[in-house]
Amino acid sequence: MPENVAGPSVPAAFSAALETIRHAAVRPELVLSEIPSPGGLAPHSIALSADVNPARHDSDSELGTGRFILLFDPAAPEAWGGPFRVVCFAQAPLETDIGTDPFLADVAWSWLVDALDARGAGYTAASGTATKILSTGYGELAGQGDGAQLELRASWTPTDHNLGAHVEGWGELLCMLAGLPPAVEGVSVLAARRVGRE
Repeated sequence: MPENVAGPSVPAAFSAALETIRHAAVRPELVLSEIPSPGGLAPHSIALSADVNPARHDSDSELGTGRFILLFDPAAPEAWGGPFRVVCFAQAPLETDIGTDPFLADVAWSWLVDALDARGAGYTAASGTATKILSTGYGELAGQGDGAQLELRASWTPTDHNLGAHVEGWGELLCMLAGLPPAVEGVSVLAARRVGRE
């Protein structure tokens, strides 16, 4: 979690947001760490990486991986509709037959919305894309067979100061994409492909 980003040059609103992120209660299946933020997107930012039960340290998980970036611009850019903007990414391998489901993208987007709403994360101006990738190995990769992957990229403008709830919602989405049971009962899951593709 963020440790060294606060200081005299950091606005109070951003420092308060970092504090809520520091206390976010993510699922135990996730390994969460801070990574370098991309430069030039905002005057202040923090980036997090998460992996679902990674098999190797510092390596993307074969079950699911994601990134969460919080941007802060006190000028509140018109396109954002506020001083904060969240940009996130989540991906997970799937069984090939699930990857061909025509409703898969809709389900993934609804999981994000439901996960944010379940944690009381207020937001507006949500946008994103869900991409299904189907692949077949040939030549020396023929042994890998067919594979499928789902990738969700999204952004939204938080309307509250509890950014920890936004991190928790993103983490829940990542776990659900990886095929783990939802933290909220009554939601169906996708079967994750358990064999990673190089």
